[in-house]
Amino acid sequence: MKRDIMEKAKELRHELHRHPELSGEENETKKKLMDFIRANSTLQITDRGKWFYVEYHPEQPAEEKGSIAFRADMDAIRVVEDDSLPYASENTGVAHKCGHDGHSAALAAFALTLSEQDADRDVYLIFQHAEETGEGGEPCAALIEEKQIGEIYGLHNFPGYEEGVLLLKEGTVNCASKGMEIIFTGTSAHASQPEKGKNPAFAVSDTVLALKEIADPACYEGLILATVVQIDVGERAFGVSAHKGKLLLTIRGQIEEEMDKLQDWIEAFAKEQAHRYGLEISFNYYDAFPETFNHKESIDKIRRIAEEKGWKTLDMEAPIRSSEDFGHYLKKAPGALIWMGAGFDCTPLHSEDFDYNDRLIERSVDFFCSLL
Repeated sequence: MKRDIMEKAKELRHELHRHPELSGEENETKKKLMDFIRANSTLQITDRGKWFYVEYHPEQPAEEKGSIAFRADMDAIRVVEDDSLPYASENTGVAHKCGHDGHSAALAAFALTLSEQDADRDVYLIFQHAEETGEGGEPCAALIEEKQIGEIYGLHNFPGYEEGVLLLKEGTVNCASKGMEIIFTGTSAHASQPEKGKNPAFAVSDTVLALKEIADPACYEGLILATVVQIDVGERAFGVSAHKGKLLLTIRGQIEEEMDKLQDWIEAFAKEQAHRYGLEISFNYYDAFPETFNHKESIDKIRRIAEEKGWKTLDMEAPIRSSEDFGHYLKKAPGALIWMGAGFDCTPLHSEDFDYNDRLIERSVDFFCSLL
């Protein structure tokens, strides 16, 4: 029966891959997953609008164990995809290039497996929307308090490492980050009389040059980054001195509090420049992710299981610089986000020819079962 489940899960994964949907738009993806679980298991499904969860309750739960939850993301990203690639997307400009189709299929396969087992604790399976934008984790994490869930785990594929190896990291495994937009507004003037206007170009330039000092690693305990992603000053009009400028940054930190400190310092410096040049200033923030902080007791638990089962593990010396909104869950309950090797020959995440390694579905289900 297990082989039958895995084959069904692979077919589901390929179906999800062919019909990817962007963050917040995963309507058909959610329906396909819910229909699959409903048709192949007896577990209860609860639709929460943009996301859903599945629950299992044993007849005689072991009180000392408490409840446990697992989360999978289900959104895709915006790309230009080559139609010649396997399972090419039928939704133009959108594709599963991070493996969320595989994560969801694996958790769905676990739902089917769980339906045929006699587990001794309450289990919740969370199928989350909008991980790529950081908007899905927080509303879904509210389920932890709602159901008094005792621990939670997530699993993400990681190309470039031995297939199936578990990459373990206590503490911050994924950095906090957010998109920062600084808008300087002055007054326009003829390009021949710039002194009669207020041009934000100098304020923008000074702020960019100051980032090297503001984000000096020596001033922080953990990794810190302030990356310029766009500079936009004025218009393509050679007779007009610029009067509006935008500076877009991605700020990132291993320690969330230090990233917040970095934000405060950048804001303070930018305000000084606005005052210096007589400009108005405003700030906007996008795609905010918390730090994803793995709990020691959860990592220790996984180490013990891996040793018992003879699974390979690899200790990560440094956190992954990219962000994951799984951090919202780990602020509410102990647990961990584990990265699983997808193979040395698997292309990097978000690359145009990336495709999820189907063999990880069964490995993921084994991992979830072991945590029960």
